Amino acid sequence: MSKILSKYDIHIQGLEDKRYTLDFEGENAFFEAFEQDLITKGYFKAVVKLNKNSSFIQLDFEITGVVELMCDRSLELFDEPIQTFDKYIYKFGDRYEEITDELEMIPHGAATINIAQHIYDFIAITIPMKRLHPRFRDEEFDEDGLLLYSTDKETVEEKAQEIDPRWAALGKLKIENGSQ
Repeated sequence: MSKILSKYDIHIQGLEDKRYTLDFEGENAFFEAFEQDLITKGYFKAVVKLNKNSSFIQLDFEITGVVELMCDRSLELFDEPIQTFDKYIYKFGDRYEEITDELEMIPHGAATINIAQHIYDFIAITIPMKRLHPRFRDEEFDEDGLLLYSTDKETVEEKAQEIDPRWAALGKLKIENGSQ
């Protein structure tokens, strides 16, 4: 693990069974350490409330910040504010095992946990699927409605009256059999 991400280690061995509040911050180097293209620049603050007891550790994350994204429409860079509240639980057991997206088993003797991946994942899921520059968000139209079709009203009515000969034959059979 890189030196940058080791700043997000929490030493759990020897912690008393009680609540703790921990503060973490990250900048561009944090996002670059993940070698991905979704987020390359940004800044965040994470307040992590750790609740430790004999059988599990519950982490409540409150993450706020700003990430730089590229607009899907104009390809311009813009700053997207982020804010998320998430939870993650480490359950003590006999081995390391990810049970669900929010629950992981760790051995009783584990000395540290690293929350960098959790912070990154929680930030990543706040990013909208459609990344639009803020100036495009107030527009009232749907992109699906950008294609305009123009046709003569009479042509539409004529086509509606034309019946496919195959359907006409089926309709004739239906009438002959007495079912309508």
